[in-house]
Amino acid sequence: MPTDILERGPESIAKIRRLNFCIEALPQDSKQQLGFGDCQVRTDLEIKEGGLCMPKVSVIIPTHNRAEFLCSAITSVLNQTFQDFEIIIIDDVSKDHTREVIANFNDTRLKVIHNQVSKGAAGARNVGIMNSDCEYIAFLDDDDEWLPEKLKMQTFLLDNSLPEVGGVCTGCFTIAKVSGRVLSIDNPGMNNIYKNNFITTSSVLLRRECFEKCGLFDESMPTSSDYDMWIRISKIFSFRIIKNTLVNYYIHENRLTLNYEKKIRGIEILFEKYEDFFKKDRKEYSERYLCLGVLYCCKGELQKGRKAFSKSIRINPFEIRNYFNFILSLLGAERFKKLKEAKEKMFIQ
Repeated sequence: MPTDILERGPESIAKIRRLNFCIEALPQDSKQQLGFGDCQVRTDLEIKEGGLCMPKVSVIIPTHNRAEFLCSAITSVLNQTFQDFEIIIIDDVSKDHTREVIANFNDTRLKVIHNQVSKGAAGARNVGIMNSDCEYIAFLDDDDEWLPEKLKMQTFLLDNSLPEVGGVCTGCFTIAKVSGRVLSIDNPGMNNIYKNNFITTSSVLLRRECFEKCGLFDESMPTSSDYDMWIRISKIFSFRIIKNTLVNYYIHENRLTLNYEKKIRGIEILFEKYEDFFKKDRKEYSERYLCLGVLYCCKGELQKGRKAFSKSIRINPFEIRNYFNFILSLLGAERFKKLKEAKEKMFIQ
């Protein structure tokens, strides 16, 4: 049966939460905010003396009200040809039958953490990281799946890479969940991470040192915290790429984030942090303002949207979509939003 961390007693909690990357260096208010204010930190030496044998990989699966998808995600991990792992599921205050789905798995490698308050994707991933002691850390979104060879190929490559290689990512199939139609095959290239986010969260395997040296996911970011994390890691470590498509990344209506305010704020924070770096590639820099303009218009803020389109045009005057969206915004916010949302829904059919 899965190990339910939060429903165990204080002694069990202290044993499971072996935060051996210096959680004590965090300010006390940060510890409390992440839910670890009273946790005992154990060193690697204490773990060895206690006779505990750590698996090589921690697979972190945050979930929130996606019980209908979670079973397939967990099964895809259990079906890996590489079996030296633990699975840490962070239930971020789900109200559906998520607990029942997890309880159906009879595997002691599953550990479950039930957040008492919702922490969002970034916070849930951080809880998983802070409950992990493994050499490598992987993430799987609750509505994605891994192909059987993923962990085997990634661990082999990372084992045989220099220490400055912090992580390995793979190619992905983007699939419409309802129809099963393959929408695209995404094979990441060795692009500069500032040019575009070529790393799908469900595809990456990282050394735990990445988090020791670069920190955790930024919980102040309502979206794009994964991209922010990869940028910070890239300042110290490099990434290697496996071209094989080893992840099924599913698109469905439940996944389409229609909270425009959150999307806008995520992009704005990225600009605040990294705009000087984004400027190095005019095409991609223009694309970011185009996306921001679309979000503003869908939210009903047409003036801000047109301002973003205008900047996108100034940066890259040869991109026809910049002009098209500016003209489309003249139809009004409601029509603009309906056309964009209809396009997204057609894409996932």
